[in-house]
This record gives sequence, structure tokens and C-alpha cells, in this order.
Amino acid sequence: MLRSLPFGPSGALLLIEPQVLQRLATFRQLGMSAPEAGGILLGYRRGHHTHVADVTVPTKRDVQRRFGFFRHATDHQRVATRRWEQSGETMDYVGEWHTHPEDDPFPSGVDLQHWREIAFAASRPMVFLIVGRLTNWYGAGLNRRLERLAAAATDA
Repeated sequence: MLRSLPFGPSGALLLIEPQVLQRLATFRQLGMSAPEAGGILLGYRRGHHTHVADVTVPTKRDVQRRFGFFRHATDHQRVATRRWEQSGETMDYVGEWHTHPEDDPFPSGVDLQHWREIAFAASRPMVFLIVGRLTNWYGAGLNRRLERLAAAATDA
């Protein structure tokens, strides 16, 4: 079953494949020294709906710290380009994800600033997801405007 959340105007939905949430849950920062992890969300635009079907995960060139994750764009772009080609040029970059060492995560000021920059440059709503120890934080952005979608129990 897909995880679905109300998403933006016109009754649009954010659909997230269960295997995506299961994969992201493996990066939860459960240990006292577990570093943050992150990557990009890949999926499909279906009318007003966004369907997250895949993710990139940390690579050797990413920088992972207890309270920070710095994505090496080239490695993640390579995966995104490969998925786009394999899908007949239909799977696209739809957002970003990372972890926080919090039970119920909330975006930091750095997160919000970075996401506003992404949303400003996008022509369609972008998805932002923080994986916490117990729950996830879901958001969307377009034109520098960010909206929290829901905080829900981790589906893994």
C-alpha cells in the first residue's frame, strides 16, 4: 500500500512507496553516535500528484556527521540520470531527504533555507522529508513557500 498525504492545492496527493519508507528507516539515527544520512527523492509527476518511487542513499563522497549531512551532488545526480534514462525519461528528481537524531524531527534553519532555494528554482512542488527516530517530517515547497504536510509514524 502506498503512503499518501494531502499535498498542496487541488486535492493533490504525495504518494510514497512502502519500500522507500522501509529503505529510509534503515538510516534512522538510533545509536548515540550514528551520523546523519541523506539523499534525493526520485519519482513521477502525475497531474497534481507526486509519486516517490525511489531514493538515493549516502555515498562514499558524502560527508556524514552526527548533526549534519553534506551531499556530494555528482554521485546522486549520476543515479538520478540513470533512473531517468531507465524509466524512459519519466522518473525525475522530486525532492530531498535526510535524517535527524530526534524522535520527532523538525527542520533546522539550515534545512529551511536550503529548501526555500530549491523551491524557488522549481516549477513544480518539491518534497522534503526528514527521517526521525520515531516519526518522519514531511513537507513541500514551491516559490520559496514551504508547507508541512504531516508528521506520521515511521512506516517500517
